[in-house]
Amino acid sequence: MNISVVIPLLNEEESIKELYLWIAKVMQANSFSYEVIFIDDGSTDTSWSIIDSLHKQHSQIKAIQFLRNFGKSQALHAGFAMAQGDVVITMDADLQDNPEEIPELYNMICNQGYDLVSGWKKVRYDSKIFKNFPSKIFNWAARKTSGVQLNDFNCGLKAYHKNVIKNHRGNRRNASVHSCFGK
Repeated sequence: MNISVVIPLLNEEESIKELYLWIAKVMQANSFSYEVIFIDDGSTDTSWSIIDSLHKQHSQIKAIQFLRNFGKSQALHAGFAMAQGDVVITMDADLQDNPEEIPELYNMICNQGYDLVSGWKKVRYDSKIFKNFPSKIFNWAARKTSGVQLNDFNCGLKAYHKNVIKNHRGNRRNASVHSCFGK
């Protein structure tokens, strides 16, 4: 399989279907074999019902549902454990990450020799005071303390060579998973 798209989410009922259809359109236009893995991190809206309905219509959809909110890191970990693609793409479910970027990310991993490529939200649609300004301060501090020159440490759009995410020990199952399909 070429690509696994891993999408952690919390209460994203309004964007899930549109996001999946957009991803599927990009994948089909580029003849990629793919899977989309949704990790519902304890949503209290109808996100899981929407994912379940989409799964019944599209065999490329896999999903995990947590009983409660454990955070993005745990959701990504669970998605990485399930991912089967040669390249694993992560993206946020809020439609701020553009699926049209997937082919270039895939190319950078497969043809240009990168192991990890991180996205950068140049244009943000969040609150300038509550999201943009704190994000700029965080990114500045992270660059200063880590020495890594990334523009946007918190961007959800990333691409990984499968060896990067599969190179760990102790692949434990999370006991807090409520539902899971697509394994």
